[in-house]
Amino acid sequence: TLLLDQSFKVQGKITYFDVSGDGKKIAFVSRGKLFVSDIKGKFIKQIEIEKTERVIEVKWMSDNVTLLYSRTDKGWANWFTTKADKKSTEKQITFDEHSNRNISLNSDRTKAVYLSGRNFVKIIDLKSMQSETIVEEELWGFYNPLPYFSPNDEYILFTAYRNFEQDIFIYNIKTKTTINLTNTGVTETNPFWSPDGKYIYFTSDRYNASYPKGTQNNKLYRIPLNKFEKEFKSEKYNELFSEKEEKKDGTKDKKKGKKEKEDSKIKKEKIIITIDLDNIINRWESMSVRGGEQFSPYVINKDDKSNVLFISNRDKGENELWKTVIKPFEKNKTEKITGVKANSFSISEAKDKIYLLTKGNIYKLDLSSNKLDKIKIEHSFIKNLDNEFSQLFYETWTTLQENFYDKEFHGIDWNKMKERYEVYLPYLRNRSNLRLVLNEMLGELNASHLGFSSNGNEEKVFHKMKTMSTGIIFDQNEPYRVNYIISNSKADNKENKIQKGDVLTAVNGIKVNSKQNREYYFLSPVKNDELKLTFNRDGKVFDKRIHTENSGRVNTLLYDEWIQDNQDYVDNKSNKRIAYVYMKNMTGPSLNKFLIEMSSEGLNRDALILDLRYNRGGNVHHEVLNYLSQKPYFHWKYREGKKTTHPNVTPSAKPIVLLINEHSLSDAEVTANGFKELKLGKIIGTETYRWIIFTSGKSLVDGSFCRIPAWGCYTLDGKDLEKEGVKPDIYIDTNFKNRLENDDPQLDRAIEEILKELK
Repeated sequence: TLLLDQSFKVQGKITYFDVSGDGKKIAFVSRGKLFVSDIKGKFIKQIEIEKTERVIEVKWMSDNVTLLYSRTDKGWANWFTTKADKKSTEKQITFDEHSNRNISLNSDRTKAVYLSGRNFVKIIDLKSMQSETIVEEELWGFYNPLPYFSPNDEYILFTAYRNFEQDIFIYNIKTKTTINLTNTGVTETNPFWSPDGKYIYFTSDRYNASYPKGTQNNKLYRIPLNKFEKEFKSEKYNELFSEKEEKKDGTKDKKKGKKEKEDSKIKKEKIIITIDLDNIINRWESMSVRGGEQFSPYVINKDDKSNVLFISNRDKGENELWKTVIKPFEKNKTEKITGVKANSFSISEAKDKIYLLTKGNIYKLDLSSNKLDKIKIEHSFIKNLDNEFSQLFYETWTTLQENFYDKEFHGIDWNKMKERYEVYLPYLRNRSNLRLVLNEMLGELNASHLGFSSNGNEEKVFHKMKTMSTGIIFDQNEPYRVNYIISNSKADNKENKIQKGDVLTAVNGIKVNSKQNREYYFLSPVKNDELKLTFNRDGKVFDKRIHTENSGRVNTLLYDEWIQDNQDYVDNKSNKRIAYVYMKNMTGPSLNKFLIEMSSEGLNRDALILDLRYNRGGNVHHEVLNYLSQKPYFHWKYREGKKTTHPNVTPSAKPIVLLINEHSLSDAEVTANGFKELKLGKIIGTETYRWIIFTSGKSLVDGSFCRIPAWGCYTLDGKDLEKEGVKPDIYIDTNFKNRLENDDPQLDRAIEEILKELK
């Protein structure tokens, strides 16, 4: 039952960590629980927290004993402290109904900066434990880069959104002023201040906006904050004679060594940061390396070298950790860090040693050898699902409370919904119950792109059956008699001798019972790649081997047959004057098919029908609408050649009809609305589904997932497409009788309207 304790292991499952300033201890989080170990991971203690809550982040404070950590409190992430050296009662520091997250500390661990909710950058004094809001900006409530203190602790570096794209901002703590460092129409993100205070490193696809698809070609850049003069070789030469480096006997001067350490400390304290914004957009320096993308820079200065760590897929397309070394008077050198693949990483530095978390494990990083050595942390802990399910419930509720696109929650009292459904928590008996309760609660919002998904090892079943499809369609009234073979299925080949009217009598030598459900003979715990089917044709029995395929592909092929029937119908009715292009969804493969058809059939026809009926969405509306908007704007030709337009495919110069219906949803609705706003042609059919909110999601403590419909979509005059949908210019409905009789009045009307224009 859910009340029974279960054992979990931390190895490969660590989600956050920090190394103490004395370099002796590691604090880390696994499955929402908080642990402390020695630096080698041998001696581990679990720090007790409220059993029904989840720890997310943890930091050591300056005494190397006190832990500052975020954990949920009825779903809201707040800051707490506790002592790691003995049993201690945790102390709550903040009591916000916001998600407090993404914390980083200043150089002496006396202050911390973090993000709170959708809009607030805050600083917390780690002596008084008082927080203050320093900046209110459009941050969004999840997936934010870390804010940082500058190396001299005088500034805060963070990102915020302008027109859906991230800009990099610097906040002056003394003057309480904020400057937008980048201020472009594309995203600059993951900023990191170089330890000498001179540069801001970051990543950007400088030539393309990131929304709505995300960045496509991230590269690494840095901005010099002032016009710094490069070092002179002559000065480096003169330094060789400024002091004696060694005693006459060849040993180092200990007093001098001590002085160097003191000078280094003074130098760090006296880092002076100057920011010159004049023409800063032209001071960007590309740090990218050839091949692949780059992400998440982290800079470590050692001696006279700057080591820039970053993630890149430049080698065989796999994300790995790389290092670029920047050294005066030498070319930059980029090398791979070996030891593990990495999609992301976090770093903790202590006592001149570097520790790194990636793929759920903590490593010690040796910059000189470019190697990661895993710290073996082998530990098991106890947790029960009853407590975890309660935490999942409240965090899902708060995630929607903070991020749902409509502040009025579609007229629903979201607080009352929490009260209505939390009463069921004591009665949950399995994960299916949890999914039911949470999805019922989310359903109260009457919104699209919502959902809670979850699975666990306790749900694994022993018996599973797989369906083996053949591409043969049997008669509806006589379930063992062949009706036809699906086009392009594995049964559709020249060697196939199966014909309409053949009767199936055996499968793999097992005689069929005509009273038995036919699918019984096509089920197996293990999918067979081929079947031997026995048929009777007018008293003659024969065998035929068939390669099997999954039912999903068969459904796709049936869908394709319907599309081809429409194509043939339009060709016949219009004498091939009208191009018919159908998009199943708004994904990359469908876009590619659209582009191919537009540059072939669409090029040579006089008009176009674009069919978005039954289209379930995706995210290529921009590409489709841009393509449909193309008009000719000049002619060109080779000498004595044929004059042609540019571009050579110009749909907008010809009549276009867009078909939509009540099953057109999500990005199909964005496309239909754009088609209408751009006045590209007539829209025929029925109103769209009203199912369009741009969405993301959040992974929870056990890998469960909550969708977050966070960005509303609106017409230019302010109508919410989620509530209004898109109305056709000509309303034509279809009914079940039309489907049975293979009539399509919507397609008929589209052909009729275009032929009127072509006369």
